[in-house]
Amino acid sequence: MKKHTYTNNLINETSPYLLQHAHNPVNWYAWNNETLELAKRENKLILVSIGYSSCHWCHVMEHECFEDEEVALVMNENFINIKVDREERPDIDQVYMNAVQLITGRGGWPLNCVTLPDGRPIWGGTYFPKENWINALNQLSNLYKDTPEKAIEYAVNLTEGVKNSDLIPKNNNQIDFSVTDLKSAVNEWKQHMDFDLGGRKGAPKFPMPNNYQFLLRYAIQTEDSEILNYVNTSLTNMALGGIYDQIGGGFARYSVDNKWHVPHFEKMLYDNGQLVSLFSEAYQTTKNELYKNTVYQTLEFIEREQTNNEGTFYSSLDADSINAKGKLEEGAYYVWTKSELNEILGEDFELFSEYYNVNYYGFWEHNNYVLIRKDNTNEIVKKHQITISELEEKVTTWQETLLKERNKKDTPRLDDKSLTSWNALMLKGYIDAYKVFNEQHFLDIAIKNATFIYTKQLQENGNLNHNYKNGKSTINGYLEDYATVIDAYIALYEATFNELWLQTAKQLTDYTFDHFYDVDRVMFYFTSNEDPNLITRKMEVEDNVIPASNSIMAKNLFKLSHYFSNSYYLKVSKQMLINMKDRALKYGSGHSNWLQLMADFSGDFYEIAISGKDVKNKLIEINKNYIPNKLIAGSTKKSNLPLMQGRYNETETLIYICVDGACQLPVTETDKALNQLKIKL
Repeated sequence: MKKHTYTNNLINETSPYLLQHAHNPVNWYAWNNETLELAKRENKLILVSIGYSSCHWCHVMEHECFEDEEVALVMNENFINIKVDREERPDIDQVYMNAVQLITGRGGWPLNCVTLPDGRPIWGGTYFPKENWINALNQLSNLYKDTPEKAIEYAVNLTEGVKNSDLIPKNNNQIDFSVTDLKSAVNEWKQHMDFDLGGRKGAPKFPMPNNYQFLLRYAIQTEDSEILNYVNTSLTNMALGGIYDQIGGGFARYSVDNKWHVPHFEKMLYDNGQLVSLFSEAYQTTKNELYKNTVYQTLEFIEREQTNNEGTFYSSLDADSINAKGKLEEGAYYVWTKSELNEILGEDFELFSEYYNVNYYGFWEHNNYVLIRKDNTNEIVKKHQITISELEEKVTTWQETLLKERNKKDTPRLDDKSLTSWNALMLKGYIDAYKVFNEQHFLDIAIKNATFIYTKQLQENGNLNHNYKNGKSTINGYLEDYATVIDAYIALYEATFNELWLQTAKQLTDYTFDHFYDVDRVMFYFTSNEDPNLITRKMEVEDNVIPASNSIMAKNLFKLSHYFSNSYYLKVSKQMLINMKDRALKYGSGHSNWLQLMADFSGDFYEIAISGKDVKNKLIEINKNYIPNKLIAGSTKKSNLPLMQGRYNETETLIYICVDGACQLPVTETDKALNQLKIKL
């Protein structure tokens, strides 16, 4: 067993990220009341260092600074040093990220912030090389020793800025929403779109699944071929690019270039969950086989590498792994040299190289290639005089062969904690894939995960916990946990018509009103009123790689208002959107989930109710169609749900199509029901 020169307080934690730092010479502490009291007692500045286990630059700074004894001496002598896993404690991350963005104009991880002993920030930044880091820390410690009043003045001003940012005021104007609003938002957005390669102009390129879910809906419902082409260009290049693991499936975090080629190699659960939903919906409307294959292969990756026997999903795979020289290197697990591929593939090497661009186009660095495809299958089969089915067989064989070879390498580190919110995003991905492809296996996995959340993360007093590791459920949940689970449970009800999931979604919603809701602003806080106070209580309103918890909640309330005929839910949902309207119209890509809700308010929104013994087959037929402006309820027996009351018929299965409480005559045939729907906005 390896002997360590140093061991600090993090050795008692369960977070893989914190444990990575347990043998640094820095005297790290976890964030807790005892640590905060220690800082006050010793009147020392606090150094809050925030990251996550699969963060490449976090590892770089650890190696250059936190493993260095000279650096540790400065840190230990002058600061109480706190390590935070941003995935476990997004509430702390939000506060100090906000502070660093106000100081520097940008943010990212590793995130480093120095605060007064009471937690109010005075200075911060992201990655620092050793000398810069030591200089900054010495200046700060001298400032606090020599002129503490200046440090306090900085803290007062900065804390005020942090408190006031993203606290959304209630908009008391009477506002309606229209398709014109949506068109205005998209036209403003267009100047940032890369119509040639997809995604946002320039580099790096992030997948941003919710952007494309909204734009896909917008393009279909307004018959905007330019935007539809943009969405398809983006999705096609993502699926063909190096950002997608062409051998093992699954998406990396982002690409560092503008052609989706070289990824930042970490694989995050939340990206893959949402991308499965996106590609499933895109297949539903386009029937593009590339999209279907991408969904299936990504879910194979999730099941193979990020799922445990309890049905929970792990958080991430690291960007770094040990290379052939025994050193930690970004992407070492995923890249190939020509000589490696030639030896493994033999006579197929030439064809493989053409298919996956083991040439100037796919070259990365140090003789390594990141596999990337072009949309040129027809040219390849013509040139090599083989059929498409023969090529597909070869591709399957190549993938299986290289996956086995790759598994002989040192695998990237796995962050094996399970976060409720991220599990819910992956759960929703499985549900959406099941709805589109009618693959029972997807539903089985979804139900197992939903049951895990219900039995392990949902507590007796009605709250959700955020984290699960080593059989223990911990950390009182954040709004993101409730919002994503409610959303997933509504979707699971729509896939199964098991009312347990819908009723639980309503119970969780009512819990959020009791513990997260600001009645004056008509928005939800990110943290519960039962959590210990940080320097301020934040609201998450901007849709990022994961949509804002407030926008997800607003959409949940809209749907639940229909299911339960609850006018209060609808009133709150609409007011939340009114509060956000100006921001959404100015910056669509940062508010695309809000724009989804605006689309629901802008046109007809359909309630589809199916009642009778044959509901499952009717549901399968309806789910073959892309209908974004609808919800579905159903039952094989009498139901007390408002949408289902008085609709059961023993002798036949009836489909009801309703808008705003007005229903058309029920029909027994799915195609007739679909004819009653207008997809256009």
